[in-house]
Amino acid sequence: METIRLTGGWQLFQRLYDDMEAAFKREIAVEWSNAMTLIRLGRLYSKNLIRNLAYLGREDTDSPDFGPAGILALGAGPSLDPFLSELSALYKGKIPEPGERRFGIVCVGACLPALADWGILPDLAVILESQQWNIRCFTGLQGQKINAAIDLSALPASARALKGNRYFFATPWAELAFLSRLKESGLLPDTFPPMGSVGLNAAALALKIGSGPVISAGIDFSFVMDASHARSTPGRRDLENRQNRFRSLIDIDAALKGGTYAAVSKTGEQVRSNPAMRKYRDLFEREFGGNPRLFDIAGSGLPLGVKTINAKEAFAILNEAGDQYNTPPGNLARSGKEKIQADRITAFAKSETDTLKELKDMLTGAIPSEQERLEVLLDTADYLWAHFPECAGAGGRRPPATDLSFLKRVRAEIDPFLKLWEITLEELAGQKGTLGNNP
Repeated sequence: METIRLTGGWQLFQRLYDDMEAAFKREIAVEWSNAMTLIRLGRLYSKNLIRNLAYLGREDTDSPDFGPAGILALGAGPSLDPFLSELSALYKGKIPEPGERRFGIVCVGACLPALADWGILPDLAVILESQQWNIRCFTGLQGQKINAAIDLSALPASARALKGNRYFFATPWAELAFLSRLKESGLLPDTFPPMGSVGLNAAALALKIGSGPVISAGIDFSFVMDASHARSTPGRRDLENRQNRFRSLIDIDAALKGGTYAAVSKTGEQVRSNPAMRKYRDLFEREFGGNPRLFDIAGSGLPLGVKTINAKEAFAILNEAGDQYNTPPGNLARSGKEKIQADRITAFAKSETDTLKELKDMLTGAIPSEQERLEVLLDTADYLWAHFPECAGAGGRRPPATDLSFLKRVRAEIDPFLKLWEITLEELAGQKGTLGNNP
């Protein structure tokens, strides 16, 4: 990006102009990053959401409620290890299970193996990842009754991995008519702004599902030379498994690759970070900075713009909040509305299927193509084309229905989505569809 100075005002107010230029650059970078994410993953988000609708119908649960109890919001950064050690020492190695302790634990999915090593069962695991990478987090934990908060656009296999109650939420990735229809039909669950980082989502969920203090740990947005994540997390485990006499635990390629830089942690230590992590740190501060309910444990992570406390102070806050409730936090009881919800999802899926079939018939010549109706159908089924490069980079605007290249690409998208809707309908009808057998 080049800055063109058209007046001499910048010479009189150089600081003001520099700040404006920096702000514009940040906004352009965010817009560009969002467009690239939509191009790469927009189609997958839509596919995952359609497949997860069947689970939403089968696993309708009430939103969790921790009341005034304190909540630990845990990320998978390296600073999680010393905190878990102190937590274990506090309980002499026997940390109570959910419903027995006086506080709740909300963690990112990658934390689960690390918590398992300490014998800790969280109240809620937050699952956001739409791709296959997240499956490694559940190794050895399949079948355990761990409650999960799952993004409706997350990988469907994640919804099957843990056998506790399921609480779905949504992070709309674009302004789509498709998502608006879900909301109007009463099918869109609790919605959070898209933040890109599961650590931010864990903090946002913890603040929403309770009224007490929230204390974060392991949400670092930084790493050290020999560890980018806490022990036993998938990335750390892979690095340790590859260690031999020719390869150390220090991942030089990751620690010193272009764009990484030295940073100062909350405790004054030198750590490493990169522009992506820094962007998430800045977003954390913009979203939560100054929130009087949110605290952060001192450690090797970057400052998050909230009050930093040590582990001893954190345990005192949790104990004080724990005195204020009489029932176990984290209630995820079923609402008893599964059949009503499933009926609504079935009606929605049939309507979407009919729209795609009509659009397909118009594009293939099976029925006469009416320009005005074609425009309406394209706008209705916007998840078919929102990830196209010319649309993702244009704020969701699409080419006109006279653009033959655009229409051919839309036609290529229809059949895979039709198949997904049919599978979802089979699942909702209780038939043996293929959704339950595919990751």
